[in-house]
Amino acid sequence: MHNLHAVTIAIMVANVLVSIKGFNDSVFFNRYKFSINGIRAGQKERALTSGFLHVDPMHLFFNMFTLYFFAHVVINWFGPIKFLIIYFTSLLGGSLLALFFHKDEPYYSAVGASGAVTGILYAAILLNPDMPLSLYFIPISFPAYVLGIGYMLYSIYGMKSRAGNIGHSAHFGGAIGGYATALLFKPELISTDTFTVILLAIPIVILFVLEKMGKI
Repeated sequence: MHNLHAVTIAIMVANVLVSIKGFNDSVFFNRYKFSINGIRAGQKERALTSGFLHVDPMHLFFNMFTLYFFAHVVINWFGPIKFLIIYFTSLLGGSLLALFFHKDEPYYSAVGASGAVTGILYAAILLNPDMPLSLYFIPISFPAYVLGIGYMLYSIYGMKSRAGNIGHSAHFGGAIGGYATALLFKPELISTDTFTVILLAIPIVILFVLEKMGKI
């Protein structure tokens, strides 16, 4: 267990308040969710506001639960201001990748902090690759980088197969945002932890190779 930083609490409170408003007001929800049609109509703020809306309380809980466990890692390394930069860069990265992959699907829509949270998770893994992590349903710990790479590869599979009602592209875009911004803030990782930097880059390279080949 660890103490929550004020900036993490503020992010959580914003997500809870906006999500509750969305749960009870469908007009508000539909106006601010990520929507290809809406963004094409000039409502570019949806790329940001959608990251504070959630489908239901369980969706909200899992995102905030994940943020609770990994926000402090990033804050301890970079401080609250850079944490916020990583969070919002990841949120927008998720929206931009979703826009790129779904630009020809006018009725595609999505909500959730998953892109931002995945960016914080991926940044935390880059900063502390050997921290032990386990899946909710498997009580066995793995080094963080193993689960990070596995999750990204699953996201590629999900994007390719459209598996489940999940915004895999937003998750992947968020991870890219977290990875790139953490390296921007701490470029010495490229020389001090080259192996981890390369390993975590492999799924990103695979995604864009598949996209160039028209396989996704």
